[in-house]
Amino acid sequence: MSPSIARPSLSGHLVLVTGGSRGIGEAIARAMVEAGARVIIVSRKAANLAAAVERIGSDGVVPWVMHTGRIDEIEGQIDALVKAHGTPTILVNNAATNPYFGPMLDLEWRAWDKTFEVNLKGPFELTRVLARRWMAQNIAGRVVNMSSIFGLRGAPQQGIYGMTKACLVSLTRTLAHELGPHGIRVNAIAPGLIVTRFSQVLVNTPAIHDAYTARTALDRVGQPNEIAGMVVHLCSDAAAFTTGQVIEIDGGYGVG
Repeated sequence: MSPSIARPSLSGHLVLVTGGSRGIGEAIARAMVEAGARVIIVSRKAANLAAAVERIGSDGVVPWVMHTGRIDEIEGQIDALVKAHGTPTILVNNAATNPYFGPMLDLEWRAWDKTFEVNLKGPFELTRVLARRWMAQNIAGRVVNMSSIFGLRGAPQQGIYGMTKACLVSLTRTLAHELGPHGIRVNAIAPGLIVTRFSQVLVNTPAIHDAYTARTALDRVGQPNEIAGMVVHLCSDAAAFTTGQVIEIDGGYGVG
């Protein structure tokens, strides 16, 4: 008889998932709850959070309104969140924006600033604020940053988005090195093209969709739940010796 394989457990953990009101973030929150964690989902709009909580359908999920691109507000928001719910032991930096699609030479600075504020400065500040708490309280925290395959290679028409995701890769590896002695693990996931509202223009544009799937080993785009399982694994004790890694989940796009 083959031995049974235990599912990763996150019992006893409190997870903070940014961009948690839909798409990959919502799928991660659902998977975290199924693994036994309590989950705080973060987004800018209360209505979107309420709808996500209803879809997930669990008392283990609570909403928290926060704009992760407003860097000066993050520490105060975390202070309030901790008082209300306790200290998160896991952080999933999933929130992202991509306001500009086109040649980099035509980019306006306001699009650059918005993309970097949400995609890079927000995740860094959230990680820094929580890591300081973890070190002070001797908590072996876990962080998963949501990068992208376009942070690992050229990103035509999405150059600024790709730059921020490349920066997240560097940030992940550096923080893993600096925080590892404190028992804090930091990893990243680099998804390929996943079917979400965020990516609907890419998925629904035949030329882009077909060019992507033609290069993938699995000949298709991905689904949000296919990212969520790896996040649960990286945050569980099953990955206790894993840090500083960037895992591509792209259907085999990178080997094509």
